Amino acid sequence: MTLDEFISEFDRSLRSMTGVSRMSRPVPESAALSPEHNLLAEESQLTEKERAHSAGLMRVNHVGEVCAQALYQAQKLATRSPELKASFEQAAREEEDHLAWTSKRLKDLESRPSLLNPLWYAGALAIGFVAGRFGDRASLGFMAETERQVEHHLDGHMKTLLVNDHASRAIVEQMRLDESAHAAAAIGAGGGEMPFPVRAMMRAASKVMTATAYYI
Repeated sequence: MTLDEFISEFDRSLRSMTGVSRMSRPVPESAALSPEHNLLAEESQLTEKERAHSAGLMRVNHVGEVCAQALYQAQKLATRSPELKASFEQAAREEEDHLAWTSKRLKDLESRPSLLNPLWYAGALAIGFVAGRFGDRASLGFMAETERQVEHHLDGHMKTLLVNDHASRAIVEQMRLDESAHAAAAIGAGGGEMPFPVRAMMRAASKVMTATAYYI
């Protein structure tokens, strides 16, 4: 790794953990809303409990994107394939939009990211690097399974988010579409199916993370 690459990756790590993210796409907006719709007025009608629930879900999503940055960074460093490095980099840039969107939404809801972000990042970085060391097929398979589980997780959020929380729902829906595309791209690039024990361990770890990040 060159010095410039090291500085770039270190900068990405710091931005991921501190919530200072760059946005290449604007925050998604609900197509169901008219141009004159006042989101601020709508949000002021949410009860304190409803706002706390939306913030908890968005904090979980933000943690997921922190982990995504670490996973892609580790897998990019582990592979020797220039094509895969470029693929992981592209996916990471799109996921950075998610990081910025969820961060902004948390601020709009007068809430904060998880206090454990450095821990989540370090754990995901280690897992991603281990997956990468098993070879490109395993690395891509791990990426695909991760994205499928995130997509399933976001489907669940769409069922529990308030119908009139249009801002949060628009973000989650676009994230879900992106995750599905990333999973398909990983399979198309040669990703293999993860063994059932690995998939089960990934789901168990995800449950611990989501249950914790909702509150902390």
